Amino acid sequence: MASSTAANSSSIIRSSSIPKPQSRSTTISSLSFLSTLNSSSTSFPTLRHTISHANPIRAVSTVDFAVHRPAQAQTQKQTRPAILVSEKLGEAGLEVLRELSDVDCLYDLSPQELASKISNYDALIVRSGTKVTRDVFEAAKGRLKVVGRAGVGIDNVDLQAATEFGCLVVNAPTANTVAAAEHGIALLTAMSRNIAQADASVKAGKWQRSKYTGVSLVGKTLAVMGFGKVGSEVARRAKGLGMHVIAHDPYAPADRARAIGVELVTFEQAISTADFISLHMPLTPNTKNVFNDDTFSKMKKGIRIINVARGGVINEDALVRALDSGVVAQAALDVFAEEPPPKDSKLVQHENVTVTPHLGASTKEAQEGVAIEIAEAVIGALKGELSATAVNAPMVAPEVLSELAPYVQLAEKLGRLAVQLVKGGTGIKAVKIVYKSARGPDDLDTRLLRAMITKGIIEPISNMYINLVNADFTAKQKGLRISEERVSTDSSLENPIDSIKVLISNVESKFESAISEKGDISIEGRVKDTIPHLTCIGSFGVDASLEGNIILCKQVDQPGMIGTVGNILGEHNVNVSFMSVGRTSRRQKAIMAIGVDEEPATEVLKKIGEVPAIEEFVFVKL
Repeated sequence: MASSTAANSSSIIRSSSIPKPQSRSTTISSLSFLSTLNSSSTSFPTLRHTISHANPIRAVSTVDFAVHRPAQAQTQKQTRPAILVSEKLGEAGLEVLRELSDVDCLYDLSPQELASKISNYDALIVRSGTKVTRDVFEAAKGRLKVVGRAGVGIDNVDLQAATEFGCLVVNAPTANTVAAAEHGIALLTAMSRNIAQADASVKAGKWQRSKYTGVSLVGKTLAVMGFGKVGSEVARRAKGLGMHVIAHDPYAPADRARAIGVELVTFEQAISTADFISLHMPLTPNTKNVFNDDTFSKMKKGIRIINVARGGVINEDALVRALDSGVVAQAALDVFAEEPPPKDSKLVQHENVTVTPHLGASTKEAQEGVAIEIAEAVIGALKGELSATAVNAPMVAPEVLSELAPYVQLAEKLGRLAVQLVKGGTGIKAVKIVYKSARGPDDLDTRLLRAMITKGIIEPISNMYINLVNADFTAKQKGLRISEERVSTDSSLENPIDSIKVLISNVESKFESAISEKGDISIEGRVKDTIPHLTCIGSFGVDASLEGNIILCKQVDQPGMIGTVGNILGEHNVNVSFMSVGRTSRRQKAIMAIGVDEEPATEVLKKIGEVPAIEEFVFVKL
């Protein structure tokens, strides 16, 4: 029965005959909760994920005393993870991969060939030529855990599908930044002085100085469309050439632009006032063909365009028309909607167009840097570390990850405990998480903790595996609404969190003492000496280490209870790791928490339930 009396005190009693749990340090890598999803034979953590369409989530118990857990794969001999490299990668990167994994380099695979082979690999590394579609993720059958894009753009990877399947996508955005920016400037200067055309003319035996008169860059306005890493580096270099630089990027901070003397303007202002336009935007549904007939019509006559970003942002037929009409005087293109472009492409053959075969990142230094950067990102992700270049997971700063490490474990344990208290047959639809902390909202990043609680709630009652990549998506798919609340305390700022409370509303509990006065299943925990502890269940204060297996008993607070239950367990060779008692007041009701190394047999649990002073109990696995 549920207690209606609030806990006035937490009287904790430990059996002197039972040793306290050993305090051990807990180290968690930046995304180590990914490693707990292991169900393959690889030595690195796996991220297996099988889509389940059950909705809403339903708790299932096989017997009265046991809470159902997802079937775990049989322990297998551990092997090195397998990585497929589908496009050429620098040898330095391959060496990094080969140190810790088995690597297959299979180039020029058709979509069908890739789909047929992908289920044999834990990670896939691609450049821009391989399309990683939903079909690929489905064909992987849950094994594919990481996709690494050796470069910046990720428009060839279906991020939605990757997220749904819990697959982390990482890229290598920094190593080729300078190379791409330098190529953009090279095209800018080559185009303005007709270098390519003049070179071809001289080699053809001609000497046409007047035909190839160019234009100066000094004092001209360059509009940088997309002010990310590459765009900002192009802007720096263009400023050095004496150009006036403006930029358009809806997400770029104005102070960063001002720091290098660049003015952020609207899209319309950029295209209507620029003498040169340099494109550095990603290819998305919103940017596809954004430069079209209508856009060109709003530009200055004689505009010059450079594109080292993505070919699909320009409607190539519209660009040909703009070149023919003179609206666009020249174009310098490193990328195309279709690569390689058709041999009879009017755009490529146009006399006022300078073209290169996607050479933006093609320097020896950039190729080696990209290879190493993506190799390290993929290996780190397979180890369970959250790469700083992950593109489909929220970024959590390394110092935050380190500080939250013990609370990550607490969050998952609370989620696992909470769901095992739900009575079978009742759908879980609403979960509330309450963080007590002395820190303000801006100093407490709870995304990782929320993901871990989601993981703890969903995994024990489904065949899905949850990580930071797919936690929010999976919760939404399951119809599970998760809300968060922060409660300010006057405690020390040294600890990020005092306690975490998990409440599940509108459900029945198989352990009625877990029901709060408001009718929710309510449990609360905190970290003590790096170990997660349960500190409150329902209205009862307790002190139980959240490790291994726990028996929770509601009992009459009377002498001899610890010994009675301990004797039952001892008679059946069940080792007790700890035992603690929390009560509301003397000689009233109490909650006894018993940690056991082994799962007691059903008859042992029945004997505990038959003790007259025990009103209810539940066995949980953490």
